[in-house]
Amino acid sequence: MTLTIRVIAPDKTVWDSQSSEVILPSTTGQIGILTGHAPLLSALDIGVMRVRSEKGWIPIALMGGFAEVEDNEVTILVNGAERGDTIDKEAARAAFTKAQEHFAQVESSENRQEKIQATQALKKARVRFQAAGGMVEG
Repeated sequence: MTLTIRVIAPDKTVWDSQSSEVILPSTTGQIGILTGHAPLLSALDIGVMRVRSEKGWIPIALMGGFAEVEDNEVTILVNGAERGDTIDKEAARAAFTKAQEHFAQVESSENRQEKIQATQALKKARVRFQAAGGMVEG
């Protein structure tokens, strides 16, 4: 028995395949889904989703959204997504470093909106770098 997993972003379907297991970055922590899972609707955070394949785990960077699990079908609707194997690791590292520097600059700012935007940009850059195979401390 397998799961049918679909990751759908506004501009494309990022993943549509069968798997025996998926790990999702929910807003309350990671959720592991196996065949026969109870029906579920969950909000997803910006994070790395992992799908088990015959060749190992495939990382997919998710930019927040929702997941529905029902009858061994996992439908994931997201604001954006990228497969880790399509992300240039060095470019992702550079973007992550730049986002860290920007966050450090605005961290003590009084402008709340600027802090929120810098935090979101840092989370997205971190997730892209992690999905590409980069190691992030902390």
